[in-house]
Amino acid sequence: MTAGEEPPQAVRAVLEPAEIARALSRIAHEVLEHNKGAENLVLLGIPTRGVTLAHRLAARLAAIEGAHVPVGTLDVTMHRDDLRRQAFRTIAATELPDGGVDDKVVVLVDDVLYSGRTIRAALDALSEFGRPRAVRLAVLVDRGHRELPIRADHVGKNLPTSARERVRVRLSEIDGGEDVVSIVGGVTK
Repeated sequence: MTAGEEPPQAVRAVLEPAEIARALSRIAHEVLEHNKGAENLVLLGIPTRGVTLAHRLAARLAAIEGAHVPVGTLDVTMHRDDLRRQAFRTIAATELPDGGVDDKVVVLVDDVLYSGRTIRAALDALSEFGRPRAVRLAVLVDRGHRELPIRADHVGKNLPTSARERVRVRLSEIDGGEDVVSIVGGVTK
């Protein structure tokens, strides 16, 4: 290692493609059970990977229930409370399904739940577009370390981590290659 160079970090895969698929199937069943079917459901993915997960979840809901569940995207960038601390974020388009969100059961879909700040921003952003009957949260990974009183209704995997570690989700549609969830952190020798 040369001066100024970051030490290599350990990368440990914790969910492989089959486990991710099973987690999404389990979440789909939970959503349908909790909602007593697919009626009035709307999935809103939080960019970037939450959108892909929302589309996968909608496909599973259709396979199980035989019903089309609308999918949209909800950009939260301008509602974040950390804009001053972070580098500029690219603003993604918010695209609501036909019929909007009024009196619907909206399931927010994201890849990793950490501090809860992204979800708080999503709730603020959602309030600009209507008044859902209920809002639920589905995440692939809940890693703990909440800073706000927010919890997921549907979780693919609870993954205890240290604050120094990062959870990295890679999805084939966005990142190329295989689906994988890894923990990145700790110094290798």
